Amino acid sequence: MTNRPAGIASRVLCLVAVLAGCAHSPYREARTCPASLGQPVLVFELFFGRSIQSHGEVDDRGEVDDRAWEQFVERAITPALPDGFTVFDAAGAWKSPTTGRTIRERTKVLLVALPDTPDSTSAVQRVRDAYQSEFHQQLVGMTAAPACGSF
Repeated sequence: MTNRPAGIASRVLCLVAVLAGCAHSPYREARTCPASLGQPVLVFELFFGRSIQSHGEVDDRGEVDDRAWEQFVERAITPALPDGFTVFDAAGAWKSPTTGRTIRERTKVLLVALPDTPDSTSAVQRVRDAYQSEFHQQLVGMTAAPACGSF
């Protein structure tokens, strides 16, 4: 039988160690790339759910249609990412915290490789914030990974 307080303490210490490791972000370290593979970049993937939601549930307001999406691209994405980006269609799903049901929705995925700078991160965040605000989204999912790239 384990000692419950000791078990909790060891879990807390483990979590603190993990979080301390996150404070030193791996993509902020100096990186080099072989000349044949280009320069260090960050590759961002953003996941834009197209269902318009209210209080965490899909409501009867429908979805972000193709016209609204294209207008958003012109108004928010292109100005923030003028050197280019890729967008493709996907099928997203998530579990409703209130009903426990799986919610499926059409999704747009934006893929962009940018220099590893605070300005790049800020540009991506502006796009996320704009979509969340305009289309009543709780979150625009995002991943970021270091890579080498040439364009």
